[in-house]
Amino acid sequence: MTTAADIMSPGPQWIPSTETLDRAAQLMRELDVGALPVSDVNDPDERMCGIVTDRDIVVECVAAGHDPSRVTCGEICKGTPRWISSDATADEVLEEMESHRIRRLPVIDENKRLVGMISEADLARHLPDQQVGEFAEHIYANA
Repeated sequence: MTTAADIMSPGPQWIPSTETLDRAAQLMRELDVGALPVSDVNDPDERMCGIVTDRDIVVECVAAGHDPSRVTCGEICKGTPRWISSDATADEVLEEMESHRIRRLPVIDENKRLVGMISEADLARHLPDQQVGEFAEHIYANA
């Protein structure tokens, strides 16, 4: 049975909530990723307080006329971050992503530590074409 740990890309890079969006964009470019988990710097356990995406930077900051060197990651993180356990099944991963219409899903271990991220590309690499197609249909239908 395929689990979230089998699907995920391990070792995600954190960015502090106090870091600016221009630095987040630079880090995304360096790592060749489209999203970064944001850590709450006031939490000694580095718990995730959100995710910042390349789209967030463009839509919520640049297109809104704000300066990405003055807006922090914490300022654009919205809502409760979604995540899944590393031992969750592939079906549970798909259900979580589909039900919340999200394209990237953090993976945590039994100690509630972030251990990976699952993206659409990860799904395409590890799941059968039919499952990936059904996922895409759910995510992009009526988008």
